[in-house]
Amino acid sequence: MTGAGAGAWRRVAPEARRFLRGRKGALGKLAAWSLLESAHTFLGGYGVARALDDGFLAGRTATGLAWLAAAGAGALLGGFALRGVFAGLADLVEPLRDGLVRRAVRQALERAVADPARAPDTGAVSRLTQQTEMARDSFAGLVLTARSFVFTAVGALAGMAALAPVLLLIVLPPLLLGAAAFLATLRPMASVQRRSLDTDEALSDRLGALGEGLRDIVACGGQAAAQARVEPLIATQERLARRLARWAALRTLALGAAGRLPVIALLAATPWLLGRGITAGTLAGGLTYVVQALLPALNSLMTAVGSAGTRLLVVLERFCEPVSPAPADRPATTPRALVHTGPQSAAAAELRGVTFAYGPGAAPVLDALDLVVRPGEHLAVVGPSGIGKSTLTALLAGMLSPGAGTVLVAGAAAGREPGATGPDPRRTLLPQQAYVFTGTVRENLTHLSAAPGPGPDARAPGDAQVLRAVSVLGLEGLVERLGGLDAEVSPRHLSRGESQHLALAAAYLSPAPLLLLDEATCHLDPRTEERAERALADRPGTLVVVAHRVSSAARADRVLVLDGTRAVCGTHAELPARSPLYRDLVGRWNRTTDE
Repeated sequence: MTGAGAGAWRRVAPEARRFLRGRKGALGKLAAWSLLESAHTFLGGYGVARALDDGFLAGRTATGLAWLAAAGAGALLGGFALRGVFAGLADLVEPLRDGLVRRAVRQALERAVADPARAPDTGAVSRLTQQTEMARDSFAGLVLTARSFVFTAVGALAGMAALAPVLLLIVLPPLLLGAAAFLATLRPMASVQRRSLDTDEALSDRLGALGEGLRDIVACGGQAAAQARVEPLIATQERLARRLARWAALRTLALGAAGRLPVIALLAATPWLLGRGITAGTLAGGLTYVVQALLPALNSLMTAVGSAGTRLLVVLERFCEPVSPAPADRPATTPRALVHTGPQSAAAAELRGVTFAYGPGAAPVLDALDLVVRPGEHLAVVGPSGIGKSTLTALLAGMLSPGAGTVLVAGAAAGREPGATGPDPRRTLLPQQAYVFTGTVRENLTHLSAAPGPGPDARAPGDAQVLRAVSVLGLEGLVERLGGLDAEVSPRHLSRGESQHLALAAAYLSPAPLLLLDEATCHLDPRTEERAERALADRPGTLVVVAHRVSSAARADRVLVLDGTRAVCGTHAELPARSPLYRDLVGRWNRTTDE
């Protein structure tokens, strides 16, 4: 391959090798079952040859029938082997699909984080649904047919060599000629399919954008303009489909050459072979190998490679594409104020004159906010719903960029480096909707600490650390009910409170020095919430909590009150005198507890 095809293969090949190296057991199982297919193929042609030469043509009918019975037993053996092959195929196919789904989700999230102001990546829907299923089906078909061809060819070629090696000299040249003509169509077909997928994603993006504003389009009479934006993409898809059909026709000719020329060559060489002592049974056996085994397997392989193979390569290439960083000239995404070149700050986190609004012309959610969070401090954030508490944590987490001002974490710009993946070494954010995934209890507790932390000697926590976190957070009962650290967790079988409890333990084990809890305890009872917050506050590092209850604010070193007009920061004891809103919140809490 050259050009685009070679480039695609270079991008996909390392990932493919890693995937296959990790599944040697499944490959070995497939190979073991496929060896039985080789035996079936060998017995098919060899049995016919011996049945004619040693049986029927020699006047020994019983011998001929015995050899045909052996060939029939080989067919039964092949059917039994195929049953085992299908059972083992799932061990390769399903992990590929699951991995592609995870990668599609991760790519969409990374693109959103890299450029939050960009329109949603609706093309991700095509990758998550159509393209993952396309890759799954293509991979399954390719593995099945490639395996079948390899082991069928081994059996057929071994059988012809056992009967008469000269048969190989007649069959192989036309077979290889047709295969070469077929391979010449692969690169242009892959190029057309790549453009077809590009157009499909662009069409998905365009239709998604039009769907969101469909009522406005109809109300304003913009149907013609909307149609003009979509029709060129539809026309391009139609043109590419025709081009793909033409290449498919050429591929069919190549398949015909590879599938018919060997038979014609063998029949044309029959007088010459008979004149050199080749028996009729040997010729019949060779013809059986070609017609019933080798050519059907080759046709299946070439069809699979020509359609499923090129399609699989194109789809996998898209999943291997790196996430493009946000454009450097977009002030809404990477404002100049985020560039921090001065000396490192001693603050765990800092906001300097930060203003943020959701869209041009919208009222600021945060307006010229100054805040310094000291290392080791426990800060609670309170205020009415929609006042900007979650916006503040998203700014500190680097998920949003301010319209004006600077956000620093550990003295550096809060935004993550473009293309950065995995747990953030500087901070961990727990949202209200706890993230729990299908996996073991241990994996759910340690996924935030799977990558090295800020220190050079940081390691993933061992069982002793995990069990200590379980004890400190009071998770013993839940872990025991789930079946222990190695038990599988099904998120749908957990309550919201249980999911939050597991997520808090994962945050406790995270090596990040800054923890951000955005109402991450709202589904816990007050006693469990208090135990979790005290444990996280005692953990080395800084804790910022968007408080769900005033009792949570009372436990903090300082409280930041957002009331929509000004931000007030102070201790729980002094704030009632400085903030009417906080005084009201504390008063209502005191009345509730007294009652």
